[in-house]
Amino acid sequence: MYSESDVQSAVDAGAITAEAAVALREHVALVHATPAIDEEHFRLITGFNDIFVSIACLLVVFAAAAVGTTLIGAPIGGLLVAIVAWIMAETFTRRRRMALPSIILLLAFVIGLGFAAFSGLDEALTKHAVDVVYRLGNQQYHYRSWGHFPWQTALMALGGAASAALGALLHWRRFHVAITIAAVVGALALCVLASVAAVRNVPVDDNALLAPAALTCGVAVFIYAMRWDMADPSRTTQRSDIAFWLHLVAAPLIAHPLFYWLGVTNGKSITLLAACSVLAIYVVFAIIALAIDRRALLVSALAYVLMALAQLFRSYGAIELNVALTAFIIGTALLGLSAWWHLIRKQLVDRLPQGLRTKLPLNA
Repeated sequence: MYSESDVQSAVDAGAITAEAAVALREHVALVHATPAIDEEHFRLITGFNDIFVSIACLLVVFAAAAVGTTLIGAPIGGLLVAIVAWIMAETFTRRRRMALPSIILLLAFVIGLGFAAFSGLDEALTKHAVDVVYRLGNQQYHYRSWGHFPWQTALMALGGAASAALGALLHWRRFHVAITIAAVVGALALCVLASVAAVRNVPVDDNALLAPAALTCGVAVFIYAMRWDMADPSRTTQRSDIAFWLHLVAAPLIAHPLFYWLGVTNGKSITLLAACSVLAIYVVFAIIALAIDRRALLVSALAYVLMALAQLFRSYGAIELNVALTAFIIGTALLGLSAWWHLIRKQLVDRLPQGLRTKLPLNA
């Protein structure tokens, strides 16, 4: 299985001509009766050896984390994870260009650095007696615990996110893995959210500014992802892979605040109006996903739609079948959308202004 990036790499290396690459793409599109661009390819696994190496990498990472944390401390455990991930990336990413191990090692490196900074600040910052309030049913309880103030916890998250972002930048300069840009942007978004939390100095659940801040970050990441997408409308270079991962970062940042405001995430029964609002937002997501030919928005919002419909069916008495009915309705709708994705997208894009159509991915 060869991805668009592999084909373009072969062209750049002179292994095949550009004309042969075009002919190959047209042949694949004809065989599958759909343009190759609509398949939204990205390189993940080229063979079982990718899985084999990934398992070995995960075992080494786990061992480094366990040894460092147990024998020395959590910050050293995070640093050891980052170090072994970088060392393994020199072989499996820089030399062998293996896709899945490269993704795992990048995530291990970034998370290791972030965890090291977070746990280091956790040990450095003074702990205080903090009142913890929680609700059980209609009763509110509180108790006193030994921990950090909200601003201290936010500062720890900020330090971890900043370290992760800096590490991801260094990783990109060395290895150029497509997901790395998304890791940098995601860490920077976390920096923004942590800064908002630190300024407010209240528990996360009581911070009314976090949801709008997350939505703002999500829209900004989405716009940045579209810049990468528009730089490669034919989706034949690494820019398309970078945009794919950026859309995966942007989607939950956009979806979660919207459905949080509708009350989907609190676990309580929702009204018919709220359920209709959830479905309306999901339809808007579907239209955007079709226009830009990216399915990340649909996937990220799927869990919220399932929760909303399940709560709605339960409210109207279908307690035993609420999950089954929800899965059947949403599953059928997604299967239909997948089966006719190209036709539906063509009808939608053809109705958009000419100036906008030229900036969107090609649709034969």
